[in-house]
Amino acid sequence: MEQPNIILIFSDQQRWDTCGCYGQSLAITPNLDRLAAEGVRFEHAFTCQPVCGPARACIQTGKYATEVGCHMNNRMLPLKEQTIAHHLSEQGYDTAYIGKWHLASFGPIDGTDDFRARPVPRERRGGYDYWLAADVLEFTSHSYDGHMFDTEGNRRDFPEGRYRADAQTDWALEYLRTRTGDKPFFLFLSYIEPHHQNDHGHYEGPKGSKEKFKDFVVPGDLVETEGDWREEFADYLGCIHSLDENLGRIRDTLQELGLEDNTLLIYTSDHGSHFCTRNSEYKRSCHDGCIRIPLVMNGPGFKGGKCPRELTSLIDLPPTIMTAAGITPPDTMRGHALQRLLSDQTAEWPEEVFLQISESQCGRATRTQRWKYSVRAPDKSGGDPSSDLYVEDSLYDLESDPHERNNLVTNPGLREIRAELARTLKRRMVEAGEAEPRIVSKEEGTSEQPDGAVTKESAQSADS
Repeated sequence: MEQPNIILIFSDQQRWDTCGCYGQSLAITPNLDRLAAEGVRFEHAFTCQPVCGPARACIQTGKYATEVGCHMNNRMLPLKEQTIAHHLSEQGYDTAYIGKWHLASFGPIDGTDDFRARPVPRERRGGYDYWLAADVLEFTSHSYDGHMFDTEGNRRDFPEGRYRADAQTDWALEYLRTRTGDKPFFLFLSYIEPHHQNDHGHYEGPKGSKEKFKDFVVPGDLVETEGDWREEFADYLGCIHSLDENLGRIRDTLQELGLEDNTLLIYTSDHGSHFCTRNSEYKRSCHDGCIRIPLVMNGPGFKGGKCPRELTSLIDLPPTIMTAAGITPPDTMRGHALQRLLSDQTAEWPEEVFLQISESQCGRATRTQRWKYSVRAPDKSGGDPSSDLYVEDSLYDLESDPHERNNLVTNPGLREIRAELARTLKRRMVEAGEAEPRIVSKEEGTSEQPDGAVTKESAQSADS
């Protein structure tokens, strides 16, 4: 069987409900909607770490972020780690990376290892052959200006006046047009859209986005909340509409080059955005607005307009890519190949997804079809990788409260539900290589003094 080409299109900070195929009423993603109608759309897809660098570490290695020491942003992916690029290269693939990397900077601190706005050294590129990227693209660019660095470390500037996603796609199409067909290729196309522009403090869609998408329907979890969605959501949708137009350009080019039939396209994101409604910024929480993402696949093995409803995770993509390439996933990969959901192998599929949450807290969460359950370490900071003690933080009944407005974590009538979810969460933590912790109720947690007093901030509800 011929090995397929594989293109992974990775957006940054994109909620699932921005897409028409997931219920968005505006015409934001017509190309992705067609991709889903022809291929496979995974109804319930989630990140495994709701922050940029850690999520990228997971998708490159198939391991959880704590296993590779990348549970926070700006942690270098250890040089010893085998990435999907390494595995695919060993099986004859050309591998290419274009866009935001976020896995090169820091590690053993020697004063010279900040590559966030400098060319990434070859040894820190995760094994990719072709390279046109910036470690932290939001540090080297804005919506209409900026640069990345090529394989030789040379700076390559966006054309003047060209929107960032368009320029990045121009370079991706340039790469596709150089393929000779001698070898299959794997292209990881990592956009920064729709991530907010850090130094400007805004989401920056193409010019005119604010007017074009001003009549958006407010997502249910944002209705009557504070946050900055009123000012930012139209431009956020503009960013995503631009990505969709560029997805259309990629598909057209694949057809032009005769590559469409043997190319697997994967579209997903690292995490979502709750628009400062759950904490003081956009992510790093357990809520669906932050953790639920689009996941659409179309190509060999993923056809027919199917829509599996099982819960899936970003951690499932590495073994899925290996399987699509005809490679047996290594035992170190924690996820499950999504091909199983398109066959008769669904009986043993996990009934929950597992999340590690860092930077805002040292937290863990699990989500089932009905319940969302999260805990946080009372005596640890957001920089700590793990804890031996966690305090229950939130419990949501997603059947009666899909927008997660009513935290039931102190409801005495749900004690058995919480105990069952705690057992599940601890099992998943052990499976992820963590030591089994103790989980206590909020009432117990605020009275315990494990390694110091429980702070007010660490004991408060996830909704505050």
